[in-house]
Amino acid sequence: MISIEPVAAPGAPLARRNPVAKVVAALVFSFTLLATLDPVAPAIAIAVELAVLPLFGIRYRVLARRAWPLLVSAVGILVTLVLFAADRSGRVLLDAGPVLVTSGVLLTALGLILRVLAVALPGVIVFATTDPTDLADALIQNAKAPARFAIGALAAFRLVPLLGQEWQMISMARRARGVDAGRDPAAKLRLFASTAFALLVGAIRRGTRLAVAMDARGFDAGTPRTVARRQPFTRADAVLIAVAAALAGSALTISILLGTFRPLLG
Repeated sequence: MISIEPVAAPGAPLARRNPVAKVVAALVFSFTLLATLDPVAPAIAIAVELAVLPLFGIRYRVLARRAWPLLVSAVGILVTLVLFAADRSGRVLLDAGPVLVTSGVLLTALGLILRVLAVALPGVIVFATTDPTDLADALIQNAKAPARFAIGALAAFRLVPLLGQEWQMISMARRARGVDAGRDPAAKLRLFASTAFALLVGAIRRGTRLAVAMDARGFDAGTPRTVARRQPFTRADAVLIAVAAALAGSALTISILLGTFRPLLG
């Protein structure tokens, strides 16, 4: 089942920080790395992210369970570039008919994989250490987000675990009716597509009913709303954002000093 509940130790120093501060720090740290295509800056960023993980109260094994889709996407990136990369410069490492692997292809794949991991890991860490209700409260109080948007996003976020249960229920119902792909890969792909479409239709219907129910309970009213739990934004939260920006800038600086910096534009 899909889980969205925080898995960090509640007393960890960075897990206690304001949810908006953690989101902003993750965005600043991640998007700064998009300025370069080299593998050095994201590699340094990943090392920093793994080094500060204990400060968020997350075990490395738990992070691996949460971030396994990133590892799958990394393998997909490597296979795609090895098979379809247009630039085959560099020393030839493997020449097996249509498969031509060169040092340039591997360097490009390594840089892209490291960038994907470096950009996505902060988001995984933030949502693994933040309660969704606290995040919605902080968006309203600190980011001045509209209550309709924040509460609606919270409601949608809370429905995410139901997607896994509904997928399993649809699959079991079809299997009970004799709809099974067997060992045919094409049939499995068609069955996957039809199951995904059925899940999408069900999610849209549930979202529509939820929106109508929320409007009926006054969530769309123009009157100011109060909050039950305060989310103070302290000096330590501002320091977290500043440190994230400094660390990202340091990774880019080291890349420039080593001569590996490859700007995304220009």
